[in-house]
Amino acid sequence: MNPSYNKVHNRFKLNGIYYSYEDLMEVAYSYVKEGEPYQRDIGSFLLDWLDQHDTITVKTSGSTGTAKLIKVKKQSMVNSAIATGDFFHLKPGDKALHCLPTTYIAGRMMLVRAIMLGLEIDLIEPASKPVFNTNKAYDFCAMVPMQLKNAIEDCSNIKTIIVGGAAVSGALLKQIEKSPCKVYATYGMTETVTHIALKKLNNIGRPHDLYFKILPNIEISQDERACLVIDAPYLANEKVVTNDIVKLYSKTEFQWLGRFDNMINSGGVKVFPEQIEKKLRSTIDRRFFIASEPDETLGDKVVLVLEGDSDPLDNSAFDNLDKYEKPKAVYTVKAFVETGSGKIQRKETLELLNN
Repeated sequence: MNPSYNKVHNRFKLNGIYYSYEDLMEVAYSYVKEGEPYQRDIGSFLLDWLDQHDTITVKTSGSTGTAKLIKVKKQSMVNSAIATGDFFHLKPGDKALHCLPTTYIAGRMMLVRAIMLGLEIDLIEPASKPVFNTNKAYDFCAMVPMQLKNAIEDCSNIKTIIVGGAAVSGALLKQIEKSPCKVYATYGMTETVTHIALKKLNNIGRPHDLYFKILPNIEISQDERACLVIDAPYLANEKVVTNDIVKLYSKTEFQWLGRFDNMINSGGVKVFPEQIEKKLRSTIDRRFFIASEPDETLGDKVVLVLEGDSDPLDNSAFDNLDKYEKPKAVYTVKAFVETGSGKIQRKETLELLNN
């Protein structure tokens, strides 16, 4: 039986100090009243977590639409924390590093995991390059790709890192190949109380390591669009029907192909931008994404959008793409439009080109 949300594990420590339920409430108040901006966010969440309500309001990232507030059961967050702890064999007294914004579900779940699993968690400012004690051994940490890219050289003292919020670039994949820490990509959303599946990004030992593996007590299937359907009663009251097109390899493993709403029909051929991007990551050394625009002949044609300077791109970058995957136009914008959590907003960025 999983612990209840209104308990604090007797091995839990915050910045090296043990706090009871009542003590943690006092810390939360002090953070809100006197803390740095990131500490105020932490304090505000802890006050909500420690109140008498059984639900908590969280904000979606807005990566696939307008960001919105939804209510999540606190016990569902506890259940998610337990599932992650089981997957990574986390135990009371293990050390965790918290460097994510606590305004979103990923950062909030780091705190819940620590409180419920009895982890000793250190809080640092959620900067694009996290600054932490590189001489201290940590067992677990969560980052977004930009943080991992900027801090990878300092992460040898972290046993396991989960990375999510955006796609991992080819350049970053090469960086983490030689890293001694184990790095996993996450799959999930606010509605599923952060990740429901994980995939190895380095230390890959078998072909199936290339696929996402679901956490315990979750069932997956596909709808008529080939999109993933998640059945996780301990996380959500209803099945979660996603817009993510996947290929199922077993009852517990799947490959993510791309977003249904991003799919391009070019000359009658279905093209997935995310799969093209995956092929291009080893040849393009800056941020980019694949999109489409109307075409009289093809219906929609594939285009490439680059961030930064308008330096010409060598056509050899497209050599490993299939005929219908090759961009028919290349555009450049100074800076991509992003959500508050750092995800690229494709539609809004394309509108910059039109303007």
